[in-house]
Amino acid sequence: MYGPARLAISSGCGYYGTMMKITYEKIPNPKELEKEISNFLSKKFGNNIKIVSPEILPQETILDSPAGKEKKKTKLIFDLKPEDLIAHLDQYIIKQDSAKAVLSTKICTHFNRITQSQSDKGSFDDIVGGIKNNVLMIGPTGVGKTYMIKIIAKKIGVPFVKGDATKFSETGYVGGDVEDLVRDLVREAEDDIELAECGIIYIDEIDKIASSHHLMGADVSRTGVQRALLKPLEETEVDLKVPHDPISMIQEVERFRKSGKRDKRVVNTKNILFIMSGAFADLAPIVKKRTSDQGIGFGAKLSNPDDQTDLLKYATADDLAQFGFESEFVGRLPVKAYFERLTEDDLFDILNNPNNPVILSKKLDFAAYGIDVKFEDQALRLLARDAFSENTGARGLVSAIERALLLFERRLPSTTIKTFPVTTHVIETPEAALSAMMASADAGKDNEDFQRLARQEQATIRAYLESNKVSLSRKFGITFRPTRIDLIAEYYSQHITDVGTAINRIKLFYGEIKKVELSFFEHHDINIVLQEDAADYLVRKLALASVDYDAFYSTFSTKFGPGLKLVRDKIGTHRFLITQEALVDPEAFISDLLKDQFSEPATTTQKDSPT
Repeated sequence: MYGPARLAISSGCGYYGTMMKITYEKIPNPKELEKEISNFLSKKFGNNIKIVSPEILPQETILDSPAGKEKKKTKLIFDLKPEDLIAHLDQYIIKQDSAKAVLSTKICTHFNRITQSQSDKGSFDDIVGGIKNNVLMIGPTGVGKTYMIKIIAKKIGVPFVKGDATKFSETGYVGGDVEDLVRDLVREAEDDIELAECGIIYIDEIDKIASSHHLMGADVSRTGVQRALLKPLEETEVDLKVPHDPISMIQEVERFRKSGKRDKRVVNTKNILFIMSGAFADLAPIVKKRTSDQGIGFGAKLSNPDDQTDLLKYATADDLAQFGFESEFVGRLPVKAYFERLTEDDLFDILNNPNNPVILSKKLDFAAYGIDVKFEDQALRLLARDAFSENTGARGLVSAIERALLLFERRLPSTTIKTFPVTTHVIETPEAALSAMMASADAGKDNEDFQRLARQEQATIRAYLESNKVSLSRKFGITFRPTRIDLIAEYYSQHITDVGTAINRIKLFYGEIKKVELSFFEHHDINIVLQEDAADYLVRKLALASVDYDAFYSTFSTKFGPGLKLVRDKIGTHRFLITQEALVDPEAFISDLLKDQFSEPATTTQKDSPT
């Protein structure tokens, strides 16, 4: 019932639009407009549908208010450098160095040019025939193409939409319109057209719209889509009001009813970056045929002509045209990024990466039953080997893990077991491993394997932080001292999170510690300074022991407030350095302060470091 109603409303809006053109000399007022639409809907659907809305005169609406007319223009703020974006991608994606470099460079250049253009009041906009560096990503399935784009979009913070090329058809035929992606970008930008015009549109499965030469007649789902994409890829204006979208038509009617104006709302695609990707499985034979009798570059030969994936990096515009793309379409995708096939070692590195979503997702599955999971490195290698045999890239990792752990995910929630160490024994002989785990649990034995893997996991995180501390320090604005690295590693091991989130949480706890100093000054008029070892000690209690901050500060204030006031009144100093030793034994700390002060001449103040 919803389908026909949607179509009828759409047709009705179109009908009314035609009537508007005929009677253009007399524009109906909002009441007449509402009556006309109600009459039309009644004819189509009877009295089951009727428009009921409050009367709002144009002068009463926000659209005609001074605030509405003075809407501030959105300005893109972007200052990311290519090397910074590459370093960010390195934390999440294994291999693909060439693709990271190409995408990071062109994306940063694109948005920095927009920012520069806005700051120079559009001086760059006068260039005729400006070229937009749209990107075509080529590579086998499961190598991280979509994952990389999602990470980039989240990092740079611009509106981002993803579409599947197979779901669109040429304008005028049944199916989605490619311009709908532009309209989706406006919705993603919360109806901010200025911001949407600086967004990213990502279209996957683009190789599926290559024309099929054996078909007769118009290929509306392939060549037609290519032609429909030509204008948006370069520069065109996309109307937000379209006949096949009843929502946009109703919004336009509502806007006219409120304002009395018929403003045309369009989106210019000049600064919208298009990124497209596909596996291009049938492209390799075309490249191989072209290169079989000739060298590549300066007479060079292919090192392994049988490697179909390696051939893709040598694809030319002519190869893509022979594959089934229009030459005009290929010309609007000047930047090519090639992805390499993943090896078994690459798949292991993905699983061993502390930020990978595959292992984190599986940990969340077991955490839903209150079970903590740790993975042994050798077990991850077995899983990588199993996934590699599927020949589906990183996608095979999910299948391999599900096969290996499904038995445990079914049985363990019904037991008292709350720690699950995934060892080689678990992967190779799951039934025997499950029986041994249940027997140990019944005997009340500690799970030594789990404790061992927890220590191993922390060591892995520490090594990761140590090797990346320069880039991470610049990114998160925190100094990676050995004690902080230990804290982050322990926090990561105790929580299901990625490294970035763990760092931010520890950084947040250090901010909480600064509140201790401010609150103590406000309550006691005494300036305390927590030394590094004291701050680390408190963060460990707050972050790892889950101590409540308010309860902690109340205890801290009670233990230190009266004593430090006594010292202040006796010797006149208002500034005290608090060490970890002082936190452990406040009474001894205050007693030592008094002894030290009275054993020195009267003019002497507190030592800089009473350790």
